[in-house]
Amino acid sequence: MSVWDDLVGQEKVSEQLAAAARDADALVTAAVTDTPPPEASKMTHAWLFTGPPGAGITQTARSFAAALQCVSPDRALGGTPGCGFCDGCHTALVGTHADVSTVAAVGAQILVDDMRDTVRKSFTSPANGRWQVILVEDAERLNEKSANAVLKAVEEPAPRTVWLLCAPSVEDVLPTIRSRCRHLNLRTPSVDAVADMLVRRDGVEPDVAAAAARATQGHVDRARRLATDPAARERRATVLKLPLRLDEIGGCLKAAQELVDAAADDAKALAEETDAKETEELKAALGAAQGGRLPRGTAGVMKDLEDKQKRRRTRTQRDSLDLALTDLTALYRDVLALQLGSRVAIANADVEDTLERVARGSSPEATLRRIEAIAACRDALDRNVAPLLAVEAMTMALRSG
Repeated sequence: MSVWDDLVGQEKVSEQLAAAARDADALVTAAVTDTPPPEASKMTHAWLFTGPPGAGITQTARSFAAALQCVSPDRALGGTPGCGFCDGCHTALVGTHADVSTVAAVGAQILVDDMRDTVRKSFTSPANGRWQVILVEDAERLNEKSANAVLKAVEEPAPRTVWLLCAPSVEDVLPTIRSRCRHLNLRTPSVDAVADMLVRRDGVEPDVAAAAARATQGHVDRARRLATDPAARERRATVLKLPLRLDEIGGCLKAAQELVDAAADDAKALAEETDAKETEELKAALGAAQGGRLPRGTAGVMKDLEDKQKRRRTRTQRDSLDLALTDLTALYRDVLALQLGSRVAIANADVEDTLERVARGSSPEATLRRIEAIAACRDALDRNVAPLLAVEAMTMALRSG
């Protein structure tokens, strides 16, 4: 199965990237064989992928990176790069290719220290692959210094270096950077397309796939997690019961505490294994014996790693909270649709009793205010307000309507 099969509902973008990958392959082949390169190429040195949450922006960029590194012999016979099976495709997709570097925000921002080595590497020739690919997953989180470092690298790239930047919209990226990139905008895939992908790629039962795709409204990653992870389904069910627990102030405060605690537990579970592995690898690199003391002068390096891990846990907790707020927003959106008699498809059909109960107990105006309260909570979290304070303010606003 080719790398393009992972791009759910993005047929137009897939065609553009496949054409660029063919031209990129021709450029490398021409350089290796000392033949004239193609006159008109659809390949360029910098790409900007944007789109709504769940559209698969990062997956699209990674699939393109795999196609650029494809070493399938079918290419010589006119096949499209991106077979999905060769060593180049496989290692690029799983993140172990030596010439595909990925940068993601550890905390709220991508710091210049996180970019320095990557920018330096972008000026080198590929070690094993056909292209030096730099994938920036959260380009909107570049701060001023790290963005300027990227700008310098994008302005004067090495001949076989490709930058792939991912962001929610073009406005989230510096004008000077986006003006040097070819822009591709992805769209939210249809519910049917996501359900079909879950059945084909993940072996999910059709009814479970349809329910997950409908509940997440075409968000590919969330739909996959909801369809394959019972714990995720349980957490969603808990969030969707929250509006029925806000009759008293005590209930509001308790619900807020439970939401924050659940997000913290998620972050801890995800971090434990990763943090332990990173720490042991760094100790080994610094020359510490198994279970022994670290060499003198390395305490600062370990402290930097601990700070990085702390920032990552904080971001993971807030991402988990944001997921819960997204589910809550979808519920009130369904409530509003019922109150207005809209024909819009209900996303949370599995909790229709809850929707009808909440709809009968309030007005459309109150529902809109509750949706605004959830949005205000998300803004507060983005401004680094303490999660418990932000969520408590939200639950109290949901109670009052």
